[in-house]
Amino acid sequence: MTAQGLYYLIRTLVALVAIPFHEAGHALAAWLLGDDTAKREGRLSLNPLKHFDLLGTLCMVFAGVGWAKPVSTDPRNFKNPKWGMALTALAGPVANLLLAYLAMVAWKLLYYWAPITEGTVLVARFLQYLVYMDVGLAVFNLIPVPPLDGSRILLAVLPQRVYFGVMKYERVILIIVLAAVWGVFWTALSVC
Repeated sequence: MTAQGLYYLIRTLVALVAIPFHEAGHALAAWLLGDDTAKREGRLSLNPLKHFDLLGTLCMVFAGVGWAKPVSTDPRNFKNPKWGMALTALAGPVANLLLAYLAMVAWKLLYYWAPITEGTVLVARFLQYLVYMDVGLAVFNLIPVPPLDGSRILLAVLPQRVYFGVMKYERVILIIVLAAVWGVFWTALSVC
């Protein structure tokens, strides 16, 4: 296998770990806060097939920015809908940062104590990319632009009038963000 092929294989494996961890974080938080919608849909799982979106995963692997199938929530099931949605949104990036930390610790343990073999080099590269992708996912998702997680967090602290005013434009903003991601995807492919 070529070096570039190995690079994309490792990135694919990393995406199949990082993305489900993020989405399962949302599902777990929603369930703990009283909304069992995601659990009933089988989304409280680290199984990549439960969260898989082909185009989103390809974008993540080749362009570094992608998405998964969104976790369904029903705000009516939260005691405080705005804060329930905000905490559920925050759980995805927090899950990614937790996974990045664990991967970094494992990577450093491997670096200092494991013998250097082809296998340990591949595992180290996997852990390195897992740290990068998880931190990238967390930071990107905290941008306060709908439909990203940061918008749910920011909107929880805004007055209700402003909150619902911004939410009216969520679909339009989603299309703009997807167009930008699509442009990054095709630019990355043309560079490869």
